[in-house]
Amino acid sequence: MLHACIVSTGTELLLGSTVDSNCMFLSQELNHLGVRVIARFTVGDNREQIKNAFINGFKLADLVICSGGLGPTFDDLTKEIACEVAGCQMELVEEEVKHLQEYFARRKRKMPEANLKQALFPREAIILKNAKGTAPGMYLKKDDKVLVLLPGPPREMQAMYMQEVESLLKRDFNLDEKQSANCTIKVMGPGESQVDEMLMDIINEPRGCSIVLLAHEGEVHIKVTAEGENSSHSKQVLREISGRIESTMDRYVFGYDDETLAGVVAQLLLTKGKRLAVVESCSGGLLAQMITDLPGSSRYFWGSVTSYSNEAKVRFLGVKEETLESYGAVSRETAEEMARGILSKSGCDFSLAITGIAGPDGGTVEKPVGLVYIALAAKDFCTVKEMHFAGGREAVRMLSAKTALDMLRRQLQYGGI
Repeated sequence: MLHACIVSTGTELLLGSTVDSNCMFLSQELNHLGVRVIARFTVGDNREQIKNAFINGFKLADLVICSGGLGPTFDDLTKEIACEVAGCQMELVEEEVKHLQEYFARRKRKMPEANLKQALFPREAIILKNAKGTAPGMYLKKDDKVLVLLPGPPREMQAMYMQEVESLLKRDFNLDEKQSANCTIKVMGPGESQVDEMLMDIINEPRGCSIVLLAHEGEVHIKVTAEGENSSHSKQVLREISGRIESTMDRYVFGYDDETLAGVVAQLLLTKGKRLAVVESCSGGLLAQMITDLPGSSRYFWGSVTSYSNEAKVRFLGVKEETLESYGAVSRETAEEMARGILSKSGCDFSLAITGIAGPDGGTVEKPVGLVYIALAAKDFCTVKEMHFAGGREAVRMLSAKTALDMLRRQLQYGGI
């Protein structure tokens, strides 16, 4: 199997001022091709750091793919150092000089002399076109290794990879029929350690698969990669292990690969011809945002009410004042009346209600921060779950919204939560 090393250059990545979305994109795309990423290096705009990253990358992997450092400034060192490590001499490519001149001419600007360094390439390299900027990339096959240099801005890098690099990798490494097979099984409910315990027998005896657990905002993503003798064998192994995982996780499984919890719920509502209304307190409209982030949500989503104050709960939802006085805004009873109130006003098939204490203040011994009640109502029932979430304010709100969605998913899929 082909092994790859990803190098990300840029001091801003080390300072934390910029998220390395390039590395995530490249890892995902290479994985789809059946290329295993075995190492990642993030280095600043420092000659020795960049040089060491390339030296180690070539030692570890068949493919070294780097983003960043292809600009015209003094600290854009990537191409120069990569070619030094690969033992290649660079020379000015007149066609690239012309492209740069035309780029600046279209913008009615004079090209700085410094930009000429972007037209320097080894004679044996394939120059990668940049449809989004001035910095061309480079694809270099040297002995049994491949070096790929891509620009740092994500929109430039992604376009160049998809339009230029992917086909070259398929050609040079015969990746059209990839040997590995992979999938991601997504679960909601148990935490990472609980999933690990539930899958212990499978993880300890993977039968030709690698299994990785990734916690992601209340979800756990189970990444399974099978490496068989060929593509057909890999898919067979993957089906077997995935089937065992699905059987073990059962109703906790909500989706696969690129599916999202909100997207799965949306599809279930559409398929069954049902409509939903929501009312939120501590989550502050986050649940409604998750739903309406999807195009076409008006087909199944009536709308929402963010009833943060007790007055709003009474006036717009019909929550009884005596309920609030006796049990408080954060209670099982209030959550149920919120859900029934919005269900009645909307005339929908289902409603969800969330009330709780997101923190960091407002908690008591009886009702600590992280206590949340989530109600799911229909014409003939109302179910309320009491949850105790850990983490900061945003974590509590996110977990509240996702748990509400998962309650509805289970009801739509299985007829109960």
